[in-house]
Amino acid sequence: MKKYNKVVLAYSGGLDTSIIIPWLKENYGCEVIAVAADVGQGSELSGLNEKAIKTGASKLYIEDLKDVFAEEFIVPTMKAGAVYEGKYLLGTSFARPIIAKRLVEIAKAEGADAIAHGCTGKGNDQVRFELAIKAFAPSMDIIAPWRTWEIKSREEEIEYAQARDIPLPITKETNYSKDKNLWHLSHEGLDLEDPANEPDYNKEGFLELGVSPENAPDKATYVTLSFEKGTPTALNGETMKMADIIVKLNEIGGANGIGIIDMVENRLVGMKCRGVYETPGGTILYAAHKKLEEICLDRDTHHYKEQVAIKFAELVYYGQWFTPLREALSAFVETTQQTVTGEVKLKLYKGNIIDAGVTSPYSLYSEEIATFGEDNCYNQADSAGFINLFGLPIKVKAQMEEKNGLK
Repeated sequence: MKKYNKVVLAYSGGLDTSIIIPWLKENYGCEVIAVAADVGQGSELSGLNEKAIKTGASKLYIEDLKDVFAEEFIVPTMKAGAVYEGKYLLGTSFARPIIAKRLVEIAKAEGADAIAHGCTGKGNDQVRFELAIKAFAPSMDIIAPWRTWEIKSREEEIEYAQARDIPLPITKETNYSKDKNLWHLSHEGLDLEDPANEPDYNKEGFLELGVSPENAPDKATYVTLSFEKGTPTALNGETMKMADIIVKLNEIGGANGIGIIDMVENRLVGMKCRGVYETPGGTILYAAHKKLEEICLDRDTHHYKEQVAIKFAELVYYGQWFTPLREALSAFVETTQQTVTGEVKLKLYKGNIIDAGVTSPYSLYSEEIATFGEDNCYNQADSAGFINLFGLPIKVKAQMEEKNGLK
């Protein structure tokens, strides 16, 4: 087995990375430097330094990446309207590249021989981390214990930790695999592995960002979001930075049962996987942005952008953030957003987001043209000639078929 002097570990303090620290030291005899990226997981970071040192790390970096995450990863993805397989708002996906980039920066500064992560060999995150590492340190060795060690299950991980007196916040009965950040919270494992099982949203401790729709208030809540060139700038008239808008919308949306998604998705590695996602603030932002685009984008741009959104979502999901294609698509999206400025009012009620009004100084909607009442700017007789020309290929084909007895 190859020896390393110093390894930088992507550290969360969860089950996987908690046992990887002693495992790296036992198997490589190396110094382990833990790096925890603060992308909005909140209380999960408390006590992390003491825990990392106690389990064998020589030091712990806690990097505050919330604003960069919100402004440079979340906003571009939201502007693109990127949603993976029609449901998933990419909460875990676009958090990995920013973490990996910072891992590389610290590894280079520390003179590390390798970077390690706790991703399993079955998941997407291993790809996302490693593609980003390759983008910034193509010669750096990467250690992925799940692909090499003898441990085969989360139950064996717990036993490994208990044998080394590593404190864990979970038990064998409650160990859902969760990922939390500024944007969302994901749940996988246990009873969720069977798609036939309905998630028990009302079970204590399951939902963390909000409540189920049936437990939401009987009275609707209104929110107004302001955008400038596609970027959210204010909530209910109060100017805020992006990260703060997300936090506040998570509170408001969560309280109204917004943004709970149950889906079986197609992982990049080839298998299907079932998960439950809580994305209350993100769901509201996507809905508001989409509503504003309805009046600000011309038809052809709007329709083509919908195609771009599918590809953009795939690139993010597949870990291809730092690629020429993703950058090119972002450049296209930015061009489309130059007039996506205005205000959107939404009504939140028991898991539903209901449009309640939209305005923009760049609106392409003309009440004068669209009205069913009398107007002086649209000649309805013009439509006859348009239909004749638009339908000419259909007419010519039908005439040919009649002539040749094909009809």
